[in-house]
Amino acid sequence: MNWIEFKSEDQIKELIEKSHDKPQVIFKHSSRCGISAMAKGRLERSIAPSNADFYFLDLLNYRNLSNTISSQFNVYHESPQILIIKNGQCIYDESHGSITMDEIEEQVAI
Repeated sequence: MNWIEFKSEDQIKELIEKSHDKPQVIFKHSSRCGISAMAKGRLERSIAPSNADFYFLDLLNYRNLSNTISSQFNVYHESPQILIIKNGQCIYDESHGSITMDEIEEQVAI
């Protein structure tokens, strides 16, 4: 898994622009949460689709950024959480044990 670290609000604008050409996937992760560690491990053991970029957001260090993302894409904040952004919009979000690479692959293929 080649994560792109999500560290600044400037990246939101860039991600939105890129989402018009290629789906952008954001994984919100809390290192203090066992479920989040399980979801992250499951993703990292899977083969990521090559037609999407994968961003990693460390919630403990960037909580304000997470809140901005939730507001920008009109989704309720959860942890762990996957957001898929296409054409500037969040087309899919899932959390906890429901995060799977199979579901991500299906959504980015649409």
